[in-house]
Amino acid sequence: MITVVIPTVGRSTLRDTLAAIGTGVPVVVVDDTPDAALSLPDHIRPDHIRPDQVRVVRSGGRGPAAARNAGWRAATTPWVAFLDDDVIPSPGWAEALWKDLADLPDDVAGSQGRIEVPLPAGRRPTDGERHTAGLAGAQWATADMAYRRAALEAAGGFDERFPRAYREDADLALRISRAGHRLVKGSRVTVHPVREDGFWASVRFQRGNADDARMRRLHGPGWRAAIGGRSGRLRLHAATTAAGLTAVALGATAGRARAVAGLGAVAGLAWAVMTAEFAWRRIAPGPRTPQEVWRMAVTSVVIPPVACAHRLRGEWRARR
Repeated sequence: MITVVIPTVGRSTLRDTLAAIGTGVPVVVVDDTPDAALSLPDHIRPDHIRPDQVRVVRSGGRGPAAARNAGWRAATTPWVAFLDDDVIPSPGWAEALWKDLADLPDDVAGSQGRIEVPLPAGRRPTDGERHTAGLAGAQWATADMAYRRAALEAAGGFDERFPRAYREDADLALRISRAGHRLVKGSRVTVHPVREDGFWASVRFQRGNADDARMRRLHGPGWRAAIGGRSGRLRLHAATTAAGLTAVALGATAGRARAVAGLGAVAGLAWAVMTAEFAWRRIAPGPRTPQEVWRMAVTSVVIPPVACAHRLRGEWRARR
């Protein structure tokens, strides 16, 4: 009745994910490593798990959307449940999944599991931890999302123009909903641990602005409200970037005219105020350790222009 599909690029956490699923449901692991000549690391190769339960297919390193498509197309069951390779289904998850899906009416095409993100006790979460915690309230995230295979076929699966694990799940949910199907939330629980993604993680996340441009192009300006999302800071980032560029440009000619120098100073002050506000907004809810404050200060300078650059790139590609 149900096949579980897990795309992976070889994270060691995959073994824990498979162990938590148990033996009552078939699993398709999609190896999305770029080089087809490479195999998954030894500790998660299929000969280290039950070969009669887990099958491995390859997707050629084309990203999570293409990997999930390869996975559900390899399945033959009426339902396909998607998990990420860094989540831990709770005890009894497979049985709870079956109960979530068993008696759903025909107009229901998908069921979302409840995502829990355990945050550290005894201190405030860091910016990166809060970012992961956002999954607990995300709509239709494929960290734990089951779809009828027939609905996936009718929708054409995930849009492979989304190259990252970002917005491809929301895009599919909107297309399936607009085709007249309902999506519901189940009672099963999956835990998504937080992990340390490095100093520049928040800057790398800005690549998602390109995917937001595609979402707007595909689903109109109301797409964010349709998935229960909040407005972003892109306009403020654009204003901050414009102020910074203006200050630099006018500063280069400040020696020629006092009025130009004054305008440059005003632009520089505006940039400093907006950057400080952004940094404090990220620092205030966090642990405020020296390391975290330093990271927030540095990345808050870098994020606005990077976000704008990715959005412009995304708009260009979406129009093409």
